[in-house]
Amino acid sequence: MSFLLSPRLLDPEAREPGLIVDVRDQRRTLLFDLGELDRLPPRVLLRVSHAFVTHNHMDHFAGFDHLLAVALGRMARLVLWGGPGFVDQVEHKLRAYTWNVVQRYPLPLRIEVHEARPDGMGRRACFDSRASFARAEEATFPLDGDLLHDEAAFRVRGRFVDHEMPVLAFALEEKACLRVAPDRLAAMGLTTGPWLGTLKRALLTGAPADTPIDLRWRDRHGEHAMTRSVAELRHLVLDAVAGRRIGYVTDLRHSEANLEQLAGLLTDVDWLYIESVFLDADRAHALRKNHLTARQAGEIARRLGARALQPFHFSPRYRGREAELMAEAHAAWGGPPCKPPAGAASAATLAGAAPADRPPASAR
Repeated sequence: MSFLLSPRLLDPEAREPGLIVDVRDQRRTLLFDLGELDRLPPRVLLRVSHAFVTHNHMDHFAGFDHLLAVALGRMARLVLWGGPGFVDQVEHKLRAYTWNVVQRYPLPLRIEVHEARPDGMGRRACFDSRASFARAEEATFPLDGDLLHDEAAFRVRGRFVDHEMPVLAFALEEKACLRVAPDRLAAMGLTTGPWLGTLKRALLTGAPADTPIDLRWRDRHGEHAMTRSVAELRHLVLDAVAGRRIGYVTDLRHSEANLEQLAGLLTDVDWLYIESVFLDADRAHALRKNHLTARQAGEIARRLGARALQPFHFSPRYRGREAELMAEAHAAWGGPPCKPPAGAASAATLAGAAPADRPPASAR
């Protein structure tokens, strides 16, 4: 079946950090880290609704400027999450520019910035182009455990790991996924479209039976539109299946404290994207840089019980030797690289089906 979230690495060669997650049926995208975003066309960037930043090293945050340039006048809202000091850092970015004409743009941009702190508190502030991105609506609030973002179809959780500074590791979790009966769609003369996502969200949130759903679709006969109630469309959905969990982990030292944090966040994760910066022969260098080796990444994946493993964020010192990093990580995890799990964006290096005995610029 088709799952809601479709992830892929920002860098297909797995050197640079960053994860793109398309939210199917909603025509929007989530970003994890804001690195080399000029790799992405504007049509993709303009679908970004939320971005989650692990920390503010340049290779994880410098792309904010490019995203902002594309968004101005063409995007209405952007939600950002980061770690300690993130609100201040976004403000410094915005204050580095002169905004004497931005108020003339027909579509204003509102940037909502949230930061999480290791003490369990959060802070948020808003920056609106109509006010020249002056800081406003600032507030502090208690975090709900490790829950950062929650909506009808998915949630994002985050915990801090140590990189000689606090860094957020993320878990992106689909909630129940609803299977649709294609034959029933065809019998009603319907095709899939954004309306189907609206129906699924209505069912998942317990919307009243008379809630109207606007159906718009296109087929070989042209464009069509109609309105039907949730009750009339409910039969199109067969049943619910458990959603998938995606882990995004980068920039951390190998320590028991970090492993405990990851275990609390990502045990039995379905897809684990984890940095594998150095070969284990260079473990001493990895320790000095507060990064993982590929072998350590694979061992972490095995300890977590990850069902699929994608190493990434390779040091440029191994250019042309990426296969060695991949092989070392997969050997330590215990699973060979193979076809991505159903519903995942294609990636030649994503490992699937774990073995039966599996237990449940600073990088350079």
